[in-house]
Amino acid sequence: MMAADSDPESEVFEITDFTTASEWERFVSRVEEVLNDWKLIGNNSSKPPEKGEYTSGTWEEKTQDINFADFKFSVTHHCLKQESEEGEGKEEPEEDAFPTAMQDLLCMNNDFPPRAHCLVRWYGMREFVVISPGANCEAVISESKCNLLLSSISISLANTGCQVPMFVQIQQKWRRMYHGECQGLGVRTDFEMVHLRKVPNQYNHLSGLLDIFKSKIGCPLTPLPPINIAIRFTYVLQDWQQYSWPQQPPDFDALLGGEVGGVEFGKLPFGACEDPISELHLATTWPHLTEGIVVDNDVYSDLDPLQAPHWSVRVRKADSPTCLLGDFLTEFFKLCSKKESTEEILGRGPVEEEGKDDISHALSKLTEPTAVPIPKLSVSNMVHSARKRIRRHRRVDESPLSNDVLNSILLYLFPDAAIDKSSSENSESKASQLNTDGKPEEKESDDYNLYNQLKSAPSDSLTYRLALCVCLVNFYHGGVRAVAHLWQEFVLEMRYRWENNYLVYGLASGPPDLRCCLLHQKLQMLNCCIERKRARDDGRKTAEGGKERERGRERKVSGATGTENGRLGPESAEMGREVSPGKSWDSWSDSEGEDEFFECLSDTEEMKEAGSTDGEKGGAKVAKPDGRLHPHGKLTLLNSQEPLYIPVTQEPAPMTEDLLEEQSEVLAKLGTSAEGAHLRARMQSACLLSDMESFKAANPGCTLEDFVRWYSPRDYVEEEVVDENGDTVVRGDLSARMKIPGNMWMEAWATAKTTPARRQRRLFDDTKEAEKVLHYLAVQKPADLTRHLLPCILHAAILKEKEEESVEDILSVRKAIQQATSHASKLLRHPSPDYKKLEDVITQLIAVETVIARSRSLKAKFGIGKAEQGDNAEDLERFVSSLLEEPEVSVVGAGRGPAGSIIHKLFVSAQRAALLAPLDEDTGRGGGADDKKPMGGASVPDFPPPAGREILLRTCVPRPAPYSKALPQRLFCVLMREDFRLAGAFSSDTSFF
Repeated sequence: MMAADSDPESEVFEITDFTTASEWERFVSRVEEVLNDWKLIGNNSSKPPEKGEYTSGTWEEKTQDINFADFKFSVTHHCLKQESEEGEGKEEPEEDAFPTAMQDLLCMNNDFPPRAHCLVRWYGMREFVVISPGANCEAVISESKCNLLLSSISISLANTGCQVPMFVQIQQKWRRMYHGECQGLGVRTDFEMVHLRKVPNQYNHLSGLLDIFKSKIGCPLTPLPPINIAIRFTYVLQDWQQYSWPQQPPDFDALLGGEVGGVEFGKLPFGACEDPISELHLATTWPHLTEGIVVDNDVYSDLDPLQAPHWSVRVRKADSPTCLLGDFLTEFFKLCSKKESTEEILGRGPVEEEGKDDISHALSKLTEPTAVPIPKLSVSNMVHSARKRIRRHRRVDESPLSNDVLNSILLYLFPDAAIDKSSSENSESKASQLNTDGKPEEKESDDYNLYNQLKSAPSDSLTYRLALCVCLVNFYHGGVRAVAHLWQEFVLEMRYRWENNYLVYGLASGPPDLRCCLLHQKLQMLNCCIERKRARDDGRKTAEGGKERERGRERKVSGATGTENGRLGPESAEMGREVSPGKSWDSWSDSEGEDEFFECLSDTEEMKEAGSTDGEKGGAKVAKPDGRLHPHGKLTLLNSQEPLYIPVTQEPAPMTEDLLEEQSEVLAKLGTSAEGAHLRARMQSACLLSDMESFKAANPGCTLEDFVRWYSPRDYVEEEVVDENGDTVVRGDLSARMKIPGNMWMEAWATAKTTPARRQRRLFDDTKEAEKVLHYLAVQKPADLTRHLLPCILHAAILKEKEEESVEDILSVRKAIQQATSHASKLLRHPSPDYKKLEDVITQLIAVETVIARSRSLKAKFGIGKAEQGDNAEDLERFVSSLLEEPEVSVVGAGRGPAGSIIHKLFVSAQRAALLAPLDEDTGRGGGADDKKPMGGASVPDFPPPAGREILLRTCVPRPAPYSKALPQRLFCVLMREDFRLAGAFSSDTSFF
């Protein structure tokens, strides 16, 4: 039974195949593959790096992931890109050349680089490979794992012959602990590191660190070769003392007070609310010292910062300082995400409902028989009476904007309102001469034409000023509620101006400018409507005056009351209504009706009657020319010798971009069928038909050929032919496209009547279009308004930053503004801008504002702009500019130069303030700035204890035996309050060891 049970076990056995690669061997092999792929095999020695090249040069990185079993590692190759890497150093025999990394250990051209990888700073290498744990992988902490990784890279380097140093990152990542190795022909360098929280007392000075270095290299030579020492102490200045931040806070009370002029509204704030420079770091460097020259131990130190031969400075910038312009833009941009409508934000009380009822019944009251004069019942009066009632019953605390603020804003937006409107012509001519900033605009300058790129609005336009006011009230006066209130008042003002024929101030004349934002186009469209309406009303007044005079003459001559009196009676009554100062009656007529003409139907009938009377008298019907502008050069009609006259035509209907898009969609929906194409052509030929009718009226007896010669000369082809008599004559004919059967031009010519422009139906119904614009404005939510005005605000911000930059003259800022402008231009010209990307533009503008604020802060601290600087002013300006552009700037003359003297004074002031202030409080006396000694009697040091000390020790000694090659040894020491690091590179000769 036992045997039976053991049978299965006896059949199970394992064979260990020692030829199969283990996970460790696979890992080593993978590392070797990566080194071969990157072609890091052999010695690629090159010329020594130039001074400062580690900072100014370009560093390249290549990364590849590898696995050790299921643990992921990342292999990264760091390399300084040099122009002539190949061909340098190959004259030396390859077996005698050290690896490049060993040569770099002794190079002094790039000690303490201000901006580089930590291994570059500690070991001075230009090329190395790092193996570190992958993302989301635990750190390599255990000693056995660390040794396993070090063994892996040692084997890989030996197998491949790679002379580039390799490091493995161990311990937690924040500790930046690296161990590594570099192998050459018969030489090896081990990279080791020590990291502690506290500095041991015995190693808190140069003499203790020299002891460590000497003991580590273990040089057997009795006279030890000289050790080269480089030392850098870094001092931090945080308390600027007596150099207050120069930004003046805005006067919030006076900014929008009633007594302040409107010019204040046109200015965006600028500058940081706090000092954007938080610290100044002074690095005092002794680049070339030897052990016997300097003394630094626990009792005494020769290292006086004022005596350091080299000073360099860097500034630490405050993280995202609060900036005024940036806050304005950010708060304004937040409005884009609001969902509420104006009514939901402001609410509708019973009094407001009552006002709405009055407005809604305005038209019915106009049509009811009443003895009250019609002007008092116009819609504008209803609107304003409702608005007064709303204001009268609304409590003060319910209004987001006070009356003083609101009146100041409206006066800034509409300065022509301050001029007496009784003489409208005068007022408009005066208003047109006004400017927001009181000085004429340079309309040809790039800054003025910036609105073309950003699709915003001219900087002297109403839309631009409205954007500034909306931004202002949003930030200072209650956010979205204040914006809704201001917009409500603005729309009411637009309605009032349309009702009373007052042109909207601050808009260029002419059709809507499609280069501007849609809101600007809508306001221009409203202005076009007002202009057309005024011209029509003025024409009626003139015509009525002439007819009245004619009727008076006829009555005096004959006293008859025939058909003319019957015609003039109702017309004069209608004209009386039309000329009423409140509003033109005709502008409220049905815009879709077929009886809408520039003049009444009775005038057309009169023309027909006059024509028939003339025909009866002359025995033949002769058309009377009408609506002539001027002769068209020397051209004559083809069928007679009458000159060809250019007719007075209707202006084409102005259109905004949304109407053009809507029209395009309608035309596209008609399809490509013959019927659809015909209908599309008819829709597009309304203006052509109107011009044909005007041409027929101005040129009786004309033909289609005559019209084409004026309207489209290229479609009238003239050629020389020989007539019957053999003479060469010029004959013309329509082009081939004009002769196509069913041609729209021929159809339109056949249907066109002989009607001058003044008697035609209007191509542009100003009443309908104005009401559409006003409705469009009324339904805009605050978020919609913000999106409309965002291009104008970005435009204003860019102009403000250009203005501020011109004072500071910072090249990097100029480039940044250009980039932000270009970026914004691409986004804003898109039909539906990406608002996430527009937020990036605002971030760019905030960054520009921050840089300018930093420049002003540094200039204030270094006294730039003061008269006493004299000859050193230019040097200081260059120094401050370099501080903004570069990571670290050398101080010319160190502590004895102009910049060094100012920095010394800054430290002295900070030291005295730090050491004397507590003593003054204790003793109860107000110590002056000139007090230089605290109570203890000891003098106040000029500089605080160094925040960081870096000591670099280098030498070249034979290791491990006296007869070995002399190889470079290096120890980099970092001593800070809570950080102590030793990074050593120790080379040894492996030829016989």
